Amino acid sequence: MPGTFGERQVADQWLFKQEGVYIYTSGATYASVFKNITLKKYWEKIETWILANCPPILDTLNAGASEQDINNLENVISLKLPLDFIEFYKIHNGQSFTHLNLFDGDRLLSVDEIISEWKLWNEVLPDIDKNCKEMYGEAASSTPDKGIKPYWWSSSWIPITSNGCGDNYCIDLDPTSDGTCGQIIRMWHDMPNRDLLATSFKNWIDNYVTDLQSGVYTISDDVGWGGIVKKD
Repeated sequence: MPGTFGERQVADQWLFKQEGVYIYTSGATYASVFKNITLKKYWEKIETWILANCPPILDTLNAGASEQDINNLENVISLKLPLDFIEFYKIHNGQSFTHLNLFDGDRLLSVDEIISEWKLWNEVLPDIDKNCKEMYGEAASSTPDKGIKPYWWSSSWIPITSNGCGDNYCIDLDPTSDGTCGQIIRMWHDMPNRDLLATSFKNWIDNYVTDLQSGVYTISDDVGWGGIVKKD
């Protein structure tokens, strides 16, 4: 069953991990414990880098997602989203349609687009499985990194980016016992690889910001693979 970001309910208590320390708290105070976790500093650093390197990307950033947007997404996927993801999206609800992509050729999807992409994958999976059974005698599967279940696609993978070719960065809400709920993985539409990129959304963004500031990325105006891309 999908987990809840490293937390575990024990009777009316919640065990969760904050800054490397496990803490018990009642369900009533669960949300308030996280109120000081902020992703705003990351957006500020990203926007500063964009302003210095490719200001037009700033115009592609949508206004923040509303509480209703987040609730709608959680209702559709029937899962709770990591709070670091929610806070990040409350500042900018993804990007408008553009070739100036934010994440190495991948565009950051809006909440509505996340829902559409998630539904699309759920719709096409039965056909993928059918074709694989006809050709190979079994349903489609993947060769994932440790901590990721060997599915071709899972409804517990939440696609938050798209490169326009069927590939996504996803939040994995149903890892193996070796993984972490909320980890970030790479989903490929035509390859069995399922890559583990970070143990949480916050860590993924932190790594991205570090790489931006370290000169790992540059700007491309390529219509098919534009925006912020890795130099290599």
